[in-house]
Amino acid sequence: MTTITSNLSRDVLTITLDSPQNRNAISLALVQELDAALARIDDLPDLRAVLLTHTGPTFCAGADLKEAPANLPARGAHFISVLDRLGTCPVPVVVAMKGNARAGGIGFLGAADIVIAPSDASFAFTEVRIGVVPAIIGVTVIPRMTARAVQRYFLTGEDFDAAQAVECGLVTMSVPREEVDARTEAILDTLRLAAPSALRLTKELIRSRASRPADHDGLVAAAALSTRAFLSDDGKEGMLAFREKRAPRWVR
Repeated sequence: MTTITSNLSRDVLTITLDSPQNRNAISLALVQELDAALARIDDLPDLRAVLLTHTGPTFCAGADLKEAPANLPARGAHFISVLDRLGTCPVPVVVAMKGNARAGGIGFLGAADIVIAPSDASFAFTEVRIGVVPAIIGVTVIPRMTARAVQRYFLTGEDFDAAQAVECGLVTMSVPREEVDARTEAILDTLRLAAPSALRLTKELIRSRASRPADHDGLVAAAALSTRAFLSDDGKEGMLAFREKRAPRWVR
C-alpha cells in the first residue's frame, strides 16, 4: 500500500500525502516514498514547481507513534533527506494545506517556499507534551518564525491558528478553506510565467543570501549571478519577447 501519490502536469510535480488512515503521519514508508518522489526533480529540467498537498482532513500529524522503535534510525535518515531535498529544491516548493499540521509535519512547511493554509487550520509543536523535542524540524522551522513565536510555541506545545502562523512567518497566506485550491492554482500559474532557468537562479540567490548581511562580496557574487541570467538562453529570449511584445516561448 502506497502512502503518497505523485503526478507531473503542466510542469508542476504534485506530491500528495495519501495515508489518511493515520492522518498522514510520518512513517518509514511515507518518508521513503517521499524521498524517492523528490529524487525525480533532477531529471525534470523544465519543472516550474513542486506542489506538496494531502488527502484526508489532516495535512500531517507528525511522527507515527505506533511505528516500531527499530524503524527510528531509517525513518530519521529518510526524513532528513526529504527535508533537505525540499529545502534545497532548485524550483519553488508550494504547500497547499487543507487541514491541521502537528509536530514533525510542520517541518515540511518550514522547508517550503510558499505555504497556503485554510483559515480554520491549527498548528502545534506537541513534542514536549510527549517527552520529546522538535529537533529535526527545528532546522527548517526556526529560521522561518520569529524568535518569540519559536520560544512560545516550541516550549508550550499549545495550539495556534492560521492567522498566528502567518503573523509569525510559518505560513505565507491564510484563505477560506474553499479557496485553497483556487489560490494554489493561481500561484502555480504565476510560476508558469517564469523562465525555468530564472526560477532556478532566483532560488540559488535566495539560498545564498538567506540570513546574511549585505556586504561587498555578496554584491559581487550577485552581480555575477545577474550576468549569468542576462546571458542565458532564457534571458535572451525573455528580452527579445519583451521587445517583440509577445509571450516568451516557455509560457504555455
